[in-house]
Amino acid sequence: MIHLILLTDFTETYATELLRGILDYSQGHEPWVVSRMPTSYRVEHGVDGVVEWAKQWKADAIIGQFDTHDDVDAFARNGIIAVAQDFMQRFDSIPNITGDYLAQGMHAADYFINKGFRNFAFYGYANAVWSKERCQGFAEQLMSHGHKPPYIYEKQSLENLWFYDPESLADWLRSLPHSTAILACDDTRANVILEVCRMIGIKVPSDIAVLGVDNDEITCTLTYPNLSSVCLDVRSAGYKTAQRIKQVMNGGQHRDDDIMVDYIGIMERQSTDILMTANKHILAVLSYIHQHYADKLTVEQLLKLVPMSRRLLEKTFKMETGTSIHQYIMDLRLERMKQLLMSTDMPIADLALATGLSDAKNVARLFNQREGITPLGYRQLHGGYKKKH
Repeated sequence: MIHLILLTDFTETYATELLRGILDYSQGHEPWVVSRMPTSYRVEHGVDGVVEWAKQWKADAIIGQFDTHDDVDAFARNGIIAVAQDFMQRFDSIPNITGDYLAQGMHAADYFINKGFRNFAFYGYANAVWSKERCQGFAEQLMSHGHKPPYIYEKQSLENLWFYDPESLADWLRSLPHSTAILACDDTRANVILEVCRMIGIKVPSDIAVLGVDNDEITCTLTYPNLSSVCLDVRSAGYKTAQRIKQVMNGGQHRDDDIMVDYIGIMERQSTDILMTANKHILAVLSYIHQHYADKLTVEQLLKLVPMSRRLLEKTFKMETGTSIHQYIMDLRLERMKQLLMSTDMPIADLALATGLSDAKNVARLFNQREGITPLGYRQLHGGYKKKH
């Protein structure tokens, strides 16, 4: 039996998903016992106090959020395996559960660019590596496509996790151009933006679109409007962390290379469900497509919305979106199917019908052509339901 201490913020889904991954590993191996320790214990007693408690409990390992100046090597000196969950900075002497935050920011930039946005902003922390690197990747990708760097708000530190200055944030939001796309460093900060926008009368997503990170389902759905978010495979990282700990306990070499949390995709909800175009006719068509993508859509239906010929509509649509009407609808349906594969356990045939892909026999082929994997394989790799390792 393996005794593990988890020193983290249990109010966030991230910690729960780590635990799910550890449970996945333990179910296929030997039992694990986990002691949940709040970060306030480390703040009050320091790392030395955590080490002493771990020794009394006979802990084999600890996964924790540590401050930059914590003596994390104290665990190894006492025979305890330590793994850091990214908090402020990465550590050199122990493995970090981390991610390619630059790439995550780049994915968010591509997502907003593809929606037609031309103004961008970032809201994050001043002293957290995951926030700074997401901002950096976001800005670099925007500028590589010829856009201006994002407006940035980083006026608070991670130590004041739940505090924010509503007046200062409101002033910043009011200063942004109309139709700005905001990437927040995580779902907590994104939720704050939604709250302040509601207070000062800014409409989301028509005035400002908001995207979070972590896809914390409770945070994302107990907001108005519901929050879109970058999805990360924290559960698999939990599994890999448990696997690493067990390897070291079995006499394997103590490795300090990091354990990566992989990017999955973007779960689109109401806070970004909009497309930006200066052409009011194409905007009307796009809005209709997004509302009725699950129905049987035809160009003839769309022509009834705008005073345009078929040829002009198809030409203008491609000029504004970069793709044909048919391909746009198909891409939207497949993207919605990806989101449902990640978030539900609906049978594949039912998902096909729910997203307008009524030809269920061809769904696997279409999905495989676009994603390089079958729908079932995608669910097993990225979904939270019946996940296998």
